[in-house]
Amino acid sequence: MAKKNFLFNTICSVCVTFFIFLASAPLITLAIPTTQFIQLAPISSNSQLVEKENLTAVLPETNTDLSIGINNEPEYDMFTYSERQERNLPTGLPATDPYYGNKIIYLTFDDGPDPENTPIILDILKENSIKATFFVLGTEVLKYPDILKRIYDEGHAIGNHSYNHIYRELYQSANTYTEQLHHTDEIIKNVLSVRPHISRAPGGSAGSFTKHYWDILKTQGYIEVGWNISSGDASNAKADQILSNIIHQTKNNNFLWSHAILLMHDGKGHTETVKALPHIITFYKEQGFDFHVINSKTPSAW
Repeated sequence: MAKKNFLFNTICSVCVTFFIFLASAPLITLAIPTTQFIQLAPISSNSQLVEKENLTAVLPETNTDLSIGINNEPEYDMFTYSERQERNLPTGLPATDPYYGNKIIYLTFDDGPDPENTPIILDILKENSIKATFFVLGTEVLKYPDILKRIYDEGHAIGNHSYNHIYRELYQSANTYTEQLHHTDEIIKNVLSVRPHISRAPGGSAGSFTKHYWDILKTQGYIEVGWNISSGDASNAKADQILSNIIHQTKNNNFLWSHAILLMHDGKGHTETVKALPHIITFYKEQGFDFHVINSKTPSAW
């Protein structure tokens, strides 16, 4: 009889401990300081009422608002396209309403990361408490993963700019284009454990994309990001010319001030862009612009 009472008391004690643990689990979770992944709803072909999947926006620890565009946050996915296929997860992105603000500027940089230019640009952005968007090449991420990590850690947005930027290889077909995106996604994820779903075609989509390109990008969950203000730094322009180009276009395109997307480069050979950047930032601040990063709520450039 004593043994039975002991066994009964032991079982009761274990059950009580288990229920106490369950009740306190949410509090324990809240006490753990981790980066939050906000789950977004995937596209449904049958209804707008859909289940949540692991399509994520990496937000600061204190930010739980899903109004991504308004809150000016980068977005990433914990799975690559192939991983989503393997898990039978949706690959397309959920529909979102674009965010049209008042005097919004998106600073974007292509072709990096570069060991000479990108760290200085990051320093300038940090000094000015500004976030930007970096469209990176797979070849350069392989060389300079620590710089990519810094871009990510400092809260800037990262986009996919293909693997090697070689047009004759990249634009053979829509499949060769997306194969480079997939390869670069994998390289980025190896460094960051997440991958972006914003991308920018080298040289721009005009003249390179057919309808098939747009269709496959949509199906695979990529957002192609163009620009509506060009710095002109892809030429041999000096810093003062770059600044002049930007000021002229901005002042003559005020209908785009709700989403001014400025194209610049941080790749090798773009030291003049670095020189111009502090003056570019000063100009936009003086005009009363807010600086945002590209995400799924950013309107199309045109």
